[in-house]
Amino acid sequence: MGLRDELLKAIWHAFTALDVDQSGKVSKSQLKVQDNFDRMDFNKMCWTLCARKNLNRNHLLIADDDAFKIWCIFNFLSEERYPLVIVTEEIEYFLCKLTEAMGGSWIEEKFEDYRGQLSEGQQCLTAWELIELVGTGHFSKGMDRQTLSMGISEVFQELILDVLKQGYMMKKGHKRKNWTERWFVLQPSSISYYVGEDLTEKKGDIHLDGNCCVESLPDKDGKKCLFFVKCSDKSYEISASDKKKKQEWIQAIQTCISLLKVGRPAPHCEARQKRRELRQKQQAEQEQLELRMRELQTANESKQRELEAMKKKLEDAAASAAEEEQRRLQTQNELEDLYRVRLQMEEQVAQKSSEVEVYLLRVRELEDMYHRLEEALEDERQARLDEETVRKLQARILEEESAKRLELEQMHLQQQQAITQTRAEKEELERERLAKESALEAAAQQLERLEAERQGALEQYQEVIKKLEDAANNTKSWKDKVAQHEGLIRLIQPGSKAPQKITNWGPAAFTEAELSLREKDWQERKSRTAHPQ
Repeated sequence: MGLRDELLKAIWHAFTALDVDQSGKVSKSQLKVQDNFDRMDFNKMCWTLCARKNLNRNHLLIADDDAFKIWCIFNFLSEERYPLVIVTEEIEYFLCKLTEAMGGSWIEEKFEDYRGQLSEGQQCLTAWELIELVGTGHFSKGMDRQTLSMGISEVFQELILDVLKQGYMMKKGHKRKNWTERWFVLQPSSISYYVGEDLTEKKGDIHLDGNCCVESLPDKDGKKCLFFVKCSDKSYEISASDKKKKQEWIQAIQTCISLLKVGRPAPHCEARQKRRELRQKQQAEQEQLELRMRELQTANESKQRELEAMKKKLEDAAASAAEEEQRRLQTQNELEDLYRVRLQMEEQVAQKSSEVEVYLLRVRELEDMYHRLEEALEDERQARLDEETVRKLQARILEEESAKRLELEQMHLQQQQAITQTRAEKEELERERLAKESALEAAAQQLERLEAERQGALEQYQEVIKKLEDAANNTKSWKDKVAQHEGLIRLIQPGSKAPQKITNWGPAAFTEAELSLREKDWQERKSRTAHPQ
């Protein structure tokens, strides 16, 4: 965050406090314009304007100066949008540093309980809510007010004043060559030394640049733990109290010189920017995932409508076949009646054989009728053969349709498994982000692994889409073939009546067993990725 953005946040607080009627306008008489100003004095002025209106001091355990420091820290860690708020990740970062500065141990479970108390839509705090959270001692129980104030000051110096390290050391003079104890304050581009830690009397500065260097010196003249800082114009010999502090100071100064060489900001500024970029990237990935899930749900609903239409056509075809069967039975009954009449007539002819000449004409007519009846029976047998052929064809069509439907259901299961895997990967990503957020290098490695997993999920989505397209093409080809050769409407069996799993987007295509198999497969692939051979 540049100086302009930092000043804009302080100005926003001041203007919001002065805008009593919330019209978005402030009278010129309420503003003071200064040509030359100190940044901290400017923040103090804006703090004075807004604290009188917004700060509730009734239950606070901290002084106004500590509240002002928390207000400055809020401006540093808040999001680049208005109205200004600080998200829970930055709140946890601040409280963790404050706890460490007070010499306590950070209890993550306690913060998770506090996060759970916040409503889902309000996972952030304003500046005054943050001051109240710290000032009421919610996360500093067991600490006295002085310890809390010292912890706030230490975090303020690191985040706002860019103090990377401070402490007492001995410095060798340039003229008298005597050793004097000084309070050293390390900032990204300089080392200032004072008479005492109250910073009231400044004795000098050591200006750092990319050409400076810091090296360890052997013990000499009764002084131990020596090192010197070499600049372009001067060299400074310094003695630390012990070897550990000596090494810490050398590493801290070397880090500042390295950052100046490559033009990078202070570590806490760079870490804050990377945390923001990580949140933005995760938000974009979540939006893309939700969009993809909506697209898959729409495609699933379209397939369901197609299946319902096919089911209706099958029912209509079954009704038509039932009507045809009823007509066939009626015709058969009529033929049987005619046959019985023929038998009766033959009996009458046998009884009246003596009247052959009289009934000769009638006999010939009956013989003609008999021939016609045989032809009708022959037609009936042929119709039965044709009917049997049609039934066999329908049975074959039903078997093929059943196989196609099974293939579609398998593809549907694969689709739902891919969705479940993506959701599980998202939850895993969130847990890993929270676990490794404190270390910059570990966070970078985590991002690379999560990117690989997300790419694998996208490739699986592409494979599912390709399989669905192939299945749709095969189904269309099969339907065209049947329509061309037999002229029949494709028949499919009704879908499964097993209970469906309900998700936030409607009925799912997974069963619990399939979801468990998919989760087990995802865990195995994750294990292989985390522990390659």
